[in-house]
Amino acid sequence: MPSEKTLRSSIRKQGYNRLAKVSARTAVTAAKKAIVAQDDNADVLVSKALSVLDRAAKKGAIHKNNASRRKSRLVQQLNTTRSE
Repeated sequence: MPSEKTLRSSIRKQGYNRLAKVSARTAVTAAKKAIVAQDDNADVLVSKALSVLDRAAKKGAIHKNNASRRKSRLVQQLNTTRSE
């Protein structure tokens, strides 16, 4: 059983991590929707999503390989729709 101080700290960190994860998920979803709709500003939304994923990985909310994998898949989707 963790001490009270450790428990307070972990709850606080959980909130920060949740915020980072949710913002990353939101940015990726917006980018995917723009890619599917072949929107003109899909490039901007993808670059924003890449930045948010990097920030979440830097904070430790998600693993760096997880962020890298998501970024790679997002850019692949963007490039696939461009070539069509």
